[in-house]
Amino acid sequence: MLTITKPEPNRVDIELSGKIDSDEMAKGLDDLLDKSQDVNEGKMLYTITSFAFPDLGAMAVEMVRLPKMFGLLGRFDRCAVLCDVGWIRNAAEIEGTLFPGIDIKGFELTERDQAEAWLQTGMA
Repeated sequence: MLTITKPEPNRVDIELSGKIDSDEMAKGLDDLLDKSQDVNEGKMLYTITSFAFPDLGAMAVEMVRLPKMFGLLGRFDRCAVLCDVGWIRNAAEIEGTLFPGIDIKGFELTERDQAEAWLQTGMA
């Protein structure tokens, strides 16, 4: 399951759970691009539960949209990643060091309140 919501004008939430196929990936990424069009200095809350690598078709869909996804990063200045898998949180934070202009911080699933506070204030 890949669900994209926009609870505030400059915030987008992503929920990823389990394994996703190419159709679900295409719909989710298109939805993310659409909901992020008018975002500036945005915040993103990315929640990952029951992580499973996407199938090859879903990865191909993501690769096709990769140039648009890089452009999307410039619309956000902060992203909190909630996940119960430590290496995913670490990878997200490393990714944040590779892309200037966006701070990415990983949180355990139980730390949602801390993630929300960090998104609003930037404090850990």
